[in-house]
Amino acid sequence: MKLIFRQRGAVLIIVLWASVLLTVLVTAMASAVRLSAITVSNNRDASTGRLAIQSAVSHAEMELILEQMPRPIGEQLEESAEGEIRTPAFRFNGQKLNLNYPKDQNVVVRIYDHAGKININRIPRRNMQLLIENRLGGQDADPAEVQDLLAAWTDWTDLNDLEGLNGAENEYYSSLDIGYTPRNNPELDTVEELLHIRGFAELFEGVNLQAAFTIYGNARTVNLNLATREAMELLPGLNSELIENIIAYRQIEDINNRAEIAEIVQFEELQELSPWVGNATSNYYSIYAYFNAQRVDSDAVNQPEADEVNSEIPF
Repeated sequence: MKLIFRQRGAVLIIVLWASVLLTVLVTAMASAVRLSAITVSNNRDASTGRLAIQSAVSHAEMELILEQMPRPIGEQLEESAEGEIRTPAFRFNGQKLNLNYPKDQNVVVRIYDHAGKININRIPRRNMQLLIENRLGGQDADPAEVQDLLAAWTDWTDLNDLEGLNGAENEYYSSLDIGYTPRNNPELDTVEELLHIRGFAELFEGVNLQAAFTIYGNARTVNLNLATREAMELLPGLNSELIENIIAYRQIEDINNRAEIAEIVQFEELQELSPWVGNATSNYYSIYAYFNAQRVDSDAVNQPEADEVNSEIPF
C-alpha cells in the first residue's frame, strides 16, 4: 500500500514539474513572439516614417525648382498690408512651409536660403575683425586678443606658410596633441573648420555653426529677410530685442532697403549693421524635414523618434 502511495506521489511531482516547465516555455515563447511583433511594427513604422520624410524632401526640392521658373500668368501673389507684392523667395527663411505638392500632414518642412547666413569664404578681413570684437564684448573687447585671433584667421586663410605677427602656422598646429596642418587657402571646406583655427573654438563656443555660417555662394552680405536667428546674433549692431523685431517685421513686410531697416534699427546700431546687410538671394539651400512634436507625443509607443533630414543643395 505504501508503495502505491509513493508511486502516486512521484507521478504528482513529475506532473507539477512538467506543468512548471511548460508554463515557463510557453511564457518565453509568448515573450519572444511579442518582441518579434513589436520589432516588426517598429521597423514598419520607421520605414513608413523615413519614406514620408524623403518624400517631403523631394517635394521641397520641387518647390525650389518651381521658384526658379517663370510665374504662371494670373497667379495671385501674397501682398503686404500696404498692398505691396511680397517676394516669394523670402519665405525660404526657415519658416514652416506649405508646399505646392502635398506631403504628410505630420511632416514639417523648412527651407533655409544660404543668403541668410554669414559666408566665411567671402567675409572681408575687416568684417571678421568686427565679428571677433562683437563676440568678445564689443567696445569692451581686449584689442590684443582681437588682433591675435585675427592673425590666426589670416594665417589659416592666406596662401603661404609664413607666420604673421602673433599668428599661427604649421609649427603651432603640428605641436598640438593631435596635430594637423593649416588650410592656407581662403576656401574652407566646412563651417566646422573654424573650430580648428587657434582660439576660434572658444570664440564660437555654444554657437550653432551650421545655422550661422555658410561656405556656399559669393555673397559678402546677409539678407535680413532670410537671416537665421543664429547669424543675426553674431552681427554687430543687433541685440535680442532687435532680432525679435526683425523676425516679427518680416512676417508681414519685406525688408527691401536700408530705409526699411531704419524703421526697426536705430541710427547708431544701423551704422554698425550696414556693412553686413544686403538684399540678394542665393542658389544654395538647406532643407529640413521632420515629424512635428504632436505626432511624436501622441503616438509615442509605436512611433520612432522624429526623423530629420538636412539636404544642402545648389540650384
